[in-house]
Amino acid sequence: MSRVAVAGLAVLAILAGLAFGMFTAVLGAPTGSHAAGSGHVAGSGSTPPSVAPNEASATPAASPPPSASGPAATPTPVPTPSPISLVPAPLTGRLVTPEAAIRHPIAVMIDDLSPARPQSGFSAASIVWQAPAEGGIPRYMMVFQENIPTDVGPVRSSRYYYIAWAAELRAVYAHAGGSPQALATLRNQGNGQLVFNADEFRWGGSFHRISTRFAPHNLYTTGKELRALVRATGAADGTIKWPWKFGPDAPMAQRPAGGRIEVSYLANAIRYDYDRITNTYLRSVTTEKKQIDAATKQLVAPKNVIVMLMQFGPLDDGSHKHRLEANVIGSGRAWISTNGITIKGTWKKTALTSPTRFFDSKGKPVVLTVGQTFVQVMKTTDVVKFVAGKPVLPMDGWPGVRPI
Repeated sequence: MSRVAVAGLAVLAILAGLAFGMFTAVLGAPTGSHAAGSGHVAGSGSTPPSVAPNEASATPAASPPPSASGPAATPTPVPTPSPISLVPAPLTGRLVTPEAAIRHPIAVMIDDLSPARPQSGFSAASIVWQAPAEGGIPRYMMVFQENIPTDVGPVRSSRYYYIAWAAELRAVYAHAGGSPQALATLRNQGNGQLVFNADEFRWGGSFHRISTRFAPHNLYTTGKELRALVRATGAADGTIKWPWKFGPDAPMAQRPAGGRIEVSYLANAIRYDYDRITNTYLRSVTTEKKQIDAATKQLVAPKNVIVMLMQFGPLDDGSHKHRLEANVIGSGRAWISTNGITIKGTWKKTALTSPTRFFDSKGKPVVLTVGQTFVQVMKTTDVVKFVAGKPVLPMDGWPGVRPI
């Protein structure tokens, strides 16, 4: 080959190498094993492309949310609260919580002079006793068990025969002083033997005086303070054994229309008007058309009214005091009004701590209507009047029932 031909081939080889270097500079060097095999064209000035640090550490893109067609999340089950089982309250038969059914009974002496009206606490009481005191002026004793009242009062002094009724329940007995006979009994047997003594003169912090009434008709307490006295006096909540029996309201067709009860103390006349719709006895007293609870503004309307006759006589602690004593242990005549009818029967009490019980003319225990009971204790010489309601026409398959 001539030198000219060789020189031409050399020039062509150089031109081909330059063209290949330019091509690789534009497209970038191949990666992996191919890049290692090809190398770089000398003198091209090109370097392989590098990966920026931020690209190497970049967080992968979040996964797309599941589609609506995917399986739904299982909701967390909500536990169903267990139903509270209600039980009968021992003194009224009302259905209450087990906690309320074992509350220790609290008996409170209440004033009934005209300046003391209207009194507070009636609505929450399970049983209300009323009996004559000196001067023919009666007093109340409200007994609270399943319900906790708001305000209670005016609180007055103790009398012995009221202690005998409170002792039937070994109640916490709230009062402001008392007769010598009552105070002596409380000193000797007021630590739970008969009652738990809660005298205002000892437990003054559990009582207060209001500014809207004059003393002694302005001493009050509250349900919260009374419940605190249960613990303070050494009493405790627990099962209460009580013999009174309770039944449901009579069907409407068996309730008479109207009827009333009238009892009179020397300085106070009381009337109960039977209300067929509510199956209660609306109570009226002297100076009040319809008696109300000053704390709740509710009408005083018990489900049951019991009138019992008892022997009373002067107490031998000074004739100027005109105090009374009563034959609380024994038996006597009684009228039990419930469901609009009045049952003629008897009362019996065998010991200070024994409950007063009521029987019909055949000697069977009387069944009261579920709810509050008022007990009117009268002297054997007092006049009591019962006016029967009128029988209603038969309806809903029930015959009318004539009150006894």
